[in-house]
Amino acid sequence: MRFITLSIAALATVASTVLAGESVKIEVTRAVECERKSQKGDKISVHYRGTLQSDGKQFDASYDRGTPLDFVVGKGSVIKGSRWDDNLLDMCIGEKRTLTIPPEFGYGDRNMGPIPAGSTLIFETELMGIEGVKAPVSIVEKPIETSSSGKAESVAEKTEGVKAAVESKIAEAIEAAKVVVADTDDDAQEHNEL
Repeated sequence: MRFITLSIAALATVASTVLAGESVKIEVTRAVECERKSQKGDKISVHYRGTLQSDGKQFDASYDRGTPLDFVVGKGSVIKGSRWDDNLLDMCIGEKRTLTIPPEFGYGDRNMGPIPAGSTLIFETELMGIEGVKAPVSIVEKPIETSSSGKAESVAEKTEGVKAAVESKIAEAIEAAKVVVADTDDDAQEHNEL
């Protein structure tokens, strides 16, 4: 019973933390038609430009180096622990997206090189390739869906980052609950340290 109470409390805390904050905003700036979109586990090549929302100052850009960033989508390895890369799922080669990443999905309260603590980050991204997927001979653009406010957005794309963050936090809570269970004795002695 105690385990269930602790598990529910942990999950509620995690869910309220994730849902209370802002979500990652995804704006498709060039929509492209394709047969195969990026999927979790794909090794992809992405060009990007990262700027601070506060003053527009650029802090990094693969475009300047002339080499896209290669990584496996869905491993959370671009900004450690942030699931930044999950916002690049379901992209076509040649598609461009602008990601607005609030601090809780970026570096939080940590300074990171030229990025001040608490910064909202803007990433202009362009999918250059998916390993094992033939690049199209030509990019076929398609109209960008717009909301009533005129902003380009898709409900599925807008919620993908939040969904990934919630899944990640729930997985962390489950692991924490497993540690609590593993830490209990078989002799039925109750631990009241918590």
